[in-house]
Amino acid sequence: MQVIFSATRPADAAVLALPVEKDGLDRMPAGTLDDATLALVRGAARAGRFEGETGGIAEIFVPGDDAAHRVLLLGVGSGSEADYERAGGALTARFLTSGVTGVTVDFAALGGQPTARAVARFAAAAVQRSWRHDVYRTKLSDKQKPTLTTLTLANAPADSESSWASLDAVTQGMELTRTLVSEPPNIIYPESFVERCRHLADLGVEITVLDRADMEALGMGALLGVAQGSRREARLLAMRWNGKGAKENGGGDVDVALVGKGVTFDTGGISIKPAAGMEDMKWDMGGAGAVAGAMKALALRKAKANVIGVCGLVENMPDGNAQRPGDVVTSMSGQTIEVINTDAEGRLVLCDAITWVQKTHSPKTIVDLATLTGAMIISLGSEHGGLFANDDGLAEELLSAGRATGDHLWRFPLGEAYNKLIDSPIADMKNVGPRGAGSITAAQFILRFVDPGVRWAHLDIAGMVWADKPGPNYDKGATGYGVRLLDRYIRDNFER
Repeated sequence: MQVIFSATRPADAAVLALPVEKDGLDRMPAGTLDDATLALVRGAARAGRFEGETGGIAEIFVPGDDAAHRVLLLGVGSGSEADYERAGGALTARFLTSGVTGVTVDFAALGGQPTARAVARFAAAAVQRSWRHDVYRTKLSDKQKPTLTTLTLANAPADSESSWASLDAVTQGMELTRTLVSEPPNIIYPESFVERCRHLADLGVEITVLDRADMEALGMGALLGVAQGSRREARLLAMRWNGKGAKENGGGDVDVALVGKGVTFDTGGISIKPAAGMEDMKWDMGGAGAVAGAMKALALRKAKANVIGVCGLVENMPDGNAQRPGDVVTSMSGQTIEVINTDAEGRLVLCDAITWVQKTHSPKTIVDLATLTGAMIISLGSEHGGLFANDDGLAEELLSAGRATGDHLWRFPLGEAYNKLIDSPIADMKNVGPRGAGSITAAQFILRFVDPGVRWAHLDIAGMVWADKPGPNYDKGATGYGVRLLDRYIRDNFER
């Protein structure tokens, strides 16, 4: 969808949306509408019990010279950035497949201007809500096809367009994430995931790819153990953005490493999952998808930070060569792992990816993202991602970024009592603990591979990357969760 900023309201607007704050209809400035149209709109608002609630819509048709035009009131609630975001998404949801090709929003109707950031989030949510993955749908009727192509924002405050340019980069990153997460597992697998990210090189991102032979030479037995039951070979994808430039210009060192679990399909391996719902496991690479999308967003907006994104990419299948419960593997760190459950594979992928990025790039901060545990969905549902951290400052930085963007997080504890639950009688550790505290013991496992002095956070986003019902800026399906969060975290903490 194209977003156009206009200093005045276009005279030929076929669909005109007027933002209204909660109980703010009577405060609409004189001249926003002619008296007759205003009376009709107020009547429609009363009939529909419209009070300016966030995302609420009251609509009328106004006869014109050639055709009827639409005028609608669009509720923006209390006027917060989150309210504007929800309103933008609601507007797109209403008109995306309506036959309407363009909508104009006139912010002069408010009487007082919103912030430029609020307008930018309105535009971003509107565009994000328009994303669809119809690649494999060959029999869509005309009424099912998207028609909305243009959103015109009139009388927006100064700097709204520049604020939108930044969020447009994030939106494009989210589109990459959503596409990767939505594609079926016969289309996205380790090798093809890498190919889908190659275009980031055109934006200035340095791409490094390790194949099976490379990883065998490095001793990545944990990651490769997960992949050994699949005919699809594993890959390690590293994407580096040097926004501060070379070392001689004050850059060079990595500010933060983003590490994503990229299990492109997860059957559970020998510890196989139930058949019902297994098709959903195409999105078990949502952490890697979020990392790829965040790297695209950073490159598009030329972020003044040095960031490396690492994706451990495998497919977990149960063939005759598959890893067995009871196997012992040696990780790249040299630590040994007794594999109790082959369906607890994401942590095996992450531990080698984290070791590699520490040995290769020495980041002072690591944030990993993974659709790691079903226990997290039981704990938090689809409202928050789980946060674990070995540093209180880092935890608060991520929580703050989550609050600011709507990609919410909730912090969980770590501790030695939980750590002991993954001790093994025959190896350095086992890959699962008892049934209780499953998300916590998974995080404790990953922490064992973090070098002393490195700030580390683990985001368990199992309930966040896919939605069974529409949300503020997404329809059912891939949400793009994590891209906004990571972008804001890096903007606030490394681009000062």
